[in-house]
Amino acid sequence: MNGEKSSLRKKLLIKRKKLFSKKLIFNFGKIVNLIKKNFKFKKISVAGYYPINFEVNVLGFLTKLQRKGVTTGLPVIKRNYGMMFKKWTPNQSLYLNKYGIPEPKNTNKTFIPDIILVPLVAYDQKLNRLGYGAGYYDRVLKKISLHKKIIAIGIGFSFQKCANIPINKNDYALDYILNEKKIICKN
Repeated sequence: MNGEKSSLRKKLLIKRKKLFSKKLIFNFGKIVNLIKKNFKFKKISVAGYYPINFEVNVLGFLTKLQRKGVTTGLPVIKRNYGMMFKKWTPNQSLYLNKYGIPEPKNTNKTFIPDIILVPLVAYDQKLNRLGYGAGYYDRVLKKISLHKKIIAIGIGFSFQKCANIPINKNDYALDYILNEKKIICKN
């Protein structure tokens, strides 16, 4: 199965680079509707990611949320394939982690988000995702969901959709996937 995932990952990373366009418009308002539906009168927090390698840019959306009083943050990689989320505002400086991905400073406070925007390499109709292969998001989503109701939303382009993503017991299925055309939810 790992060979199958690895082959699919390589193929789709090339495809994403080839088809990537900043002109594809994402309707992040659909996420706002999910927030209103699931967290009616609660002050919420949203974690996104810093886009790399032709991922969908969610930073503008996080900026808009932060201006409306929503706590926003980004992931921080820890030892032993761990990950946590730290608060971040758009004007704060970031530092590069061991993978070259910008992260909030060590002094920023950690938090457990209500909504987590998840980058992906590929996805299927069953809301399974294929990431870069290290399992950071699978582990953190499983861990947080044991203690708190969260909504995990994959963010990707429609051309990243596959008929079937190979999965194993360590994979975490998402709640929704937003692409430039629509939002996909569990059947």
